Amino acid sequence: MADNHHKVLIIGSGPAGLTAAIYAARADLKPVVFEGMQPGGQLTTTNEVENYPGFVDGITGPELMDVLRKQAQRFGAETYFKEVTKADLSKRPFTISVGDEVHTSDSVIIATGASAKYMDAKGIEEYKGYGVSACATCDAFFYRGLKVLVIGGGDTAMEEAHHLTKFAKEVVVVHRRDEFRASKIMEDRVRNTPNVSLELSYTLKEVLGLEENGQKRVTGAVLESTKDGSTKEVSCDGIFMGIGHKPNTDIFKGQLDMNEVGYLTVKDPLTATNIEGVFAAGDVSDDSYRQAITAAGSGCKAALDAERWLIEQE
Repeated sequence: MADNHHKVLIIGSGPAGLTAAIYAARADLKPVVFEGMQPGGQLTTTNEVENYPGFVDGITGPELMDVLRKQAQRFGAETYFKEVTKADLSKRPFTISVGDEVHTSDSVIIATGASAKYMDAKGIEEYKGYGVSACATCDAFFYRGLKVLVIGGGDTAMEEAHHLTKFAKEVVVVHRRDEFRASKIMEDRVRNTPNVSLELSYTLKEVLGLEENGQKRVTGAVLESTKDGSTKEVSCDGIFMGIGHKPNTDIFKGQLDMNEVGYLTVKDPLTATNIEGVFAAGDVSDDSYRQAITAAGSGCKAALDAERWLIEQE
C-alpha cells in the first residue's frame, strides 16, 4: 500500500462492503477495503445461496464473495485481509488503525456486519453450513418435508420457527426455560401451528451428523434437561439458531449513534450516521432483513452517499 491516506476507506467485506467498493472504485475514488476477521462476511459460512439474483443454479457463499471481491478489484479497489482494531472518528480526516498501521481517510463506510449468535455446543462448528444455520429465510427451502429444530425462546426463534413451518414437515422449538421470552402474539402464532412441537426446559448439548460421499449432514441432536441434567437423543435434518445477532460495532461505541442492541442508526433513506462523512451499510445497521441482497443494496447506497458528500466538501 503506497499511501496511507484514502478518499474512501471501507471496513468489512460482506456483500455491503464489497458492493460499496465496486461503486466507489467505478467513481474513481480508489477505495481501500479492510476485510476483517471473516473475509466475505457471514456468507462464507453458507454452503448454498439460491436467492441471490443472477445465479439460476445457485452459488456457494464463498464463491459469491470471491466473485464480488474480484469485481471490486477489477475497478481498482484495494482489498486487504486485515482487521481494523481502532477508529477515531472525532475529527477529519478520520484515523483508522489496522494493528500497528495507521490510515487516514476523508470518508468511511462501515460494513462490519452482525454475527449470528451460536451456542457453544459440540458439533456446532463442524456442521455450520451443513445443517446448522442461523437464517431460516436463507435456508428453509432446503428443508421442505423434513424435520428441523429451532433453538431459542425469543422473537427471533419464533420468527425462524414460523417461517420454517411453511417448508418443514415438523418444527421442534427447543428452549431452556418452560416459558418463552417472545411477544405473546409471536408465541401464539407458533404454538397454534399444527406442525410445531415444543421441547421446553431443554438445551442443545450436541449436534449429531455423518458424512456420506464427502458431504456432511445433520442427523439429530442430543438435548439436555435444564431441570435434572438428563439427556435424550432426537432425530432431525437441520438445526436453526434463534438466539439473536450481535452487530460488530464495539470499536464505534461512544462515537456513533446505535440502538440498545448495538445496531448503528442511519438517517434513512440515506446511509449517513450521526458523524458527517461516516456511512453504514449492511447488517451493521439492519436488524430487520439481514439478507445478502439488501446488504448489497445498502452498500451501493453508501458508496453513492459518500461520493456525493465528498463532492459537496470540494
